Amino acid sequence: MSMKKESPWDVELHLAAAKGDAKRLQVLLESGRVHVDCKDKDGTTPLILAAAGGHVDAVAELLQQGADPAAKRLTGTTALFFASQGGFVDVVNLLLDNEAFVDSCSVDGGTPLFVACQCGHLDVVEGLLDRGANVNAHMKDGATALFIAAQNGHVRILEVLLERGAKTDAIRTDGATPLWIAAQMGHDHVVRRLLKAGARVDSTRHDGATPLFKAAHKGHSAVIAELLKYRPSLGILPNGESALHAAALSGHMAVARQLVGAGADALLLNQEGVTPLQLAIRHSQTQVIDYLTDKVRTRTASR
Repeated sequence: MSMKKESPWDVELHLAAAKGDAKRLQVLLESGRVHVDCKDKDGTTPLILAAAGGHVDAVAELLQQGADPAAKRLTGTTALFFASQGGFVDVVNLLLDNEAFVDSCSVDGGTPLFVACQCGHLDVVEGLLDRGANVNAHMKDGATALFIAAQNGHVRILEVLLERGAKTDAIRTDGATPLWIAAQMGHDHVVRRLLKAGARVDSTRHDGATPLFKAAHKGHSAVIAELLKYRPSLGILPNGESALHAAALSGHMAVARQLVGAGADALLLNQEGVTPLQLAIRHSQTQVIDYLTDKVRTRTASR
């Protein structure tokens, strides 16, 4: 359908679809005054509206009347995209039964699988994968469904994706991996599962930061505990800093204890020739200053 000014009939059809009024849709369409795929200024069709609202009867009526399941909004999103985003598994299945393309993507590369992962709809994720969704498809920025699940802390969905062949260390264009984003977000349960699946503990984003560095900077103590089980680098990283420098800068006392306990050096020089202790002093992180000072004194006395 061409993008034309909406008629009153178009508007009424859209309203009926949004409300899920299947009977009104039937009456309007059988009048012959409106096209089943009429679009508004954003390219939205009645089928997209009905699917987005989870109105299975309205979706069924529109499909029976010849609605196109491949119709897209200006953003590239389809009825299946919105049904997946809303977690409406019955609508998803109905659309797929009527030849909706399972991997149809938006302008940024997002597929129905992506939004189902983002919103935590496990049953939809499993259904889309059963229908052939590409588990390793990626958005324009390189993020995969596994990355999205890791970012949002959906560990059960993450496990399903891994079981279906998702690449554990698939990187985003900035170099971030699913493990990196999970560490940054503080999802220790996701970090644990990814490490068990073989994710590289020292995967490095293009700025040189590792998962341990980001977790230390954010103060995610539970994530630090999981990462330390896999012997991550405690030394100077490609960004010129260590994880202990990040903890000292931010004043995360619990993390500083964890890192020093694992062997991190309070006197390690960063790219500017500054130690974690000096960095804590510079930023007035009193608790960390006292702790690191005591550790330095103890080490000096033992020599």
